[in-house]
Amino acid sequence: MHRRLALAALVALVPSIAAANGPEKKKGGGASYIQIQTLTASIFRRNGTRGVLTMEVGVDVANDQLRELAAASAPRLRAAYAQVLQIYASGLPAATLPDADYLAAKFQRETDRVLGKPGAKLLIGTILIN
Repeated sequence: MHRRLALAALVALVPSIAAANGPEKKKGGGASYIQIQTLTASIFRRNGTRGVLTMEVGVDVANDQLRELAAASAPRLRAAYAQVLQIYASGLPAATLPDADYLAAKFQRETDRVLGKPGAKLLIGTILIN
């Protein structure tokens, strides 16, 4: 019985111990990299059913001041990227692969617009169709 109580107390402490280890770590990149939450958009598959286009992106900002602005603007950046991706995906013909170069150029333009100046470099991690 005492072992069960000790085990239950230990299990109850696990979330507290995890929180004490600090904030959740980002997937990759260095100190100048800001990861943006995964983007998704609906597409039509070859057979006419709906699918999902998923993109992982981030922004690399060497300038400290601009990095602070980019970190604070992450929700605005994500919203701008999501809008571009949804518009692009809605016009993507069925069975056509997404154009990563086109999306990178559009996302870079949105990055510069949201931050008010160039200096942040958009990086694409993955593009998946499911």
